Amino acid sequence: MPEWLSWEWFLPATLQQFEWGTAPYEGYYFFVIMLLPALYILRWLIHFRNRQKLEIAMLERDAHDDFWAWLRHIPSVLMLIALSLFMLALARPQRANEQVERTLESIDIILCIDISESMQAEDLRPNRLEAAKEVARKFVAGRTQDKIGIVVFASEAYALSPLTTDHSLLETYLKEIHFDMIPEGGTAIGSALGVATVRMKDSQAKTKIIILLSDGENTAGNIAPEDAAKLAFAEGIRIYTIGVGKEGRIPIGKNVFGETRYIENSMDESTLRKLAEIGEGQYFRAQDNSALSEIFNQIDRYEKVQVKEKRFRDVKDYYQVYLIWGIIFLLLWLLLKNTFIMNALED
Repeated sequence: MPEWLSWEWFLPATLQQFEWGTAPYEGYYFFVIMLLPALYILRWLIHFRNRQKLEIAMLERDAHDDFWAWLRHIPSVLMLIALSLFMLALARPQRANEQVERTLESIDIILCIDISESMQAEDLRPNRLEAAKEVARKFVAGRTQDKIGIVVFASEAYALSPLTTDHSLLETYLKEIHFDMIPEGGTAIGSALGVATVRMKDSQAKTKIIILLSDGENTAGNIAPEDAAKLAFAEGIRIYTIGVGKEGRIPIGKNVFGETRYIENSMDESTLRKLAEIGEGQYFRAQDNSALSEIFNQIDRYEKVQVKEKRFRDVKDYYQVYLIWGIIFLLLWLLLKNTFIMNALED
């Protein structure tokens, strides 16, 4: 059976599935159909007013409607249906199957977290390290498409986690970070950058960044921070640095008598600024928990994942169905217009 030979094409459910044309005016032909009955009524009124009339006297019992007289309306109805179908075909009913291919250009990120003794300071709550771990956890949770790694450092540096998209594993690593992982004191900022750069050396990502979080000066390691930053930038890595905590006298735990212990803390902001400048990133200062959280939010806004979309649209037209039906009704009108039906007596 031919595809067009089905009454389902005229069901409201079928018509609602269509999209109507793509050119500027094609869709409007669908609304012209609604005007056709009004045009036919207007035509009939003009014809009724201007037609010639012949007055005939007859008895009331002989003046009644006849079935055959109503047949004269059939050709007009056929023409109305044919015109409606032609308008429907001109409106170009079509169905579209759209496919979208998305390509995500992920970002490789390594978090370098200072775990030296001074990170036990309590100017951030509950202390600097725990505050850093919490905002890092939220940051990782929001970067679902990115590969992220973790480097911890004190007197030396080592990779706690390689670049991975397994964020549950990263969260576990973040929870396990503690001060005793590197017992010797010191802050090896240059070594941390060096380890992070080595971890990213084979990365194929177009965007690579290091977020270095520290609260002190570079006092350990066998590579200068500036030299490590230059090596990182040569590998196409952007560097963000975050100075954590306040300077001066700050609380850090309690002594054997249960009294709050204080230490004098200093921060080499000039070095952290220089590292960010070399790495074409930015330096931030976080003196409390909310500031640290906002810094990570700001970096998150800076480093957005690039999404590329390719859309494939397969469009199939169905105007032929309604065109065929329109031609059929037009042929029926041509067959009937010169028969006795068209010339039936009009009362």
